[in-house]
Amino acid sequence: MDELLAVEGLRVTIATDDGPAHVLDHVDLTIPRGRIAGVVGESGCGKSTLARAVLGILPREARVDSGRITLDGKDLLALDQRAMSERIRGKEIGFIPQDPYLALNPTFRVGTQLLEILRWHGGAGGRDAHRARLLELLRAVQIPDPEIALARYPHQFSGGQRQRLLIAGALACRPKLVIADEPTTALDVTTQLQILKLLRDLARDFGVSMLFVTHDFGVVAQLCDEVMVMYAGQSVEAGATADIIERPRHPYTQMLLACHPDRAQDLAGIPGTVPSPIAPPGGCRFHPRCPVAEDACRTTRPAAIVADGHVVRCVACEGGATPLVAASSAAPR
Repeated sequence: MDELLAVEGLRVTIATDDGPAHVLDHVDLTIPRGRIAGVVGESGCGKSTLARAVLGILPREARVDSGRITLDGKDLLALDQRAMSERIRGKEIGFIPQDPYLALNPTFRVGTQLLEILRWHGGAGGRDAHRARLLELLRAVQIPDPEIALARYPHQFSGGQRQRLLIAGALACRPKLVIADEPTTALDVTTQLQILKLLRDLARDFGVSMLFVTHDFGVVAQLCDEVMVMYAGQSVEAGATADIIERPRHPYTQMLLACHPDRAQDLAGIPGTVPSPIAPPGGCRFHPRCPVAEDACRTTRPAAIVADGHVVRCVACEGGATPLVAASSAAPR
């Protein structure tokens, strides 16, 4: 398929008082045009850092050591902050933040804040045209009484409604790509389901691609066409969502799926913790926690094995076998 976003061999280091933290290490990700791609993994695996690298909002201490990020053929790493702000962020890439309670300024009306997005990035058209666009979007995200909503303050909306307002803001300038950084984490389960359905419908209706960051494979199963599994700053497995869930090959993916409530009656966590990016283990970064690790896993960086669009990086898989560490026929719902 035609690639909209391509991340190739991305390496990012952040300077800390204890030494350089290698937060992303040769990460690869592609999002075809019109598709929803999920990035899943435990906290601390680099998911949000990857999203920020695409948006060009890495912290000042961060350094891109190597790799490429292209959006519709444009090399994003070659653009300075002014170009990213004026031409990319808000215009070609929309962003849905994680916490709807913190993302809106409580001292300004909702209409004022959303109109500001269109004023900076919306192109031709005056205030009336921008207001008409906002009313169209508020109806699309199912906000009741859009005219009245624009005059209200954030505290007058529920968490789910605030997230819908942020979704409207992300779509305001007709972006090609929307990045959503765990946008359902702060919401109750019922509202999460509503927001996920809304995002899926809007992606289809507005023709946008989406990068969805989450720690929940259940969310991935409901929303995403493709998924990339990250561990300790590395992409370890990627492919079509149904294929990854039904036939996971990397031990980390298998164990992550086994932790989901819909996969097993007796939940079992993954022993140990994600390693520090300041002193990551050699070879495969998962080997200290992997129950099927071999001697080669401790010293050899796994190469990418590609079969029918399914990519896995695992030394134990290089002979063609799948090292099963957890079995279940039930996929997350």
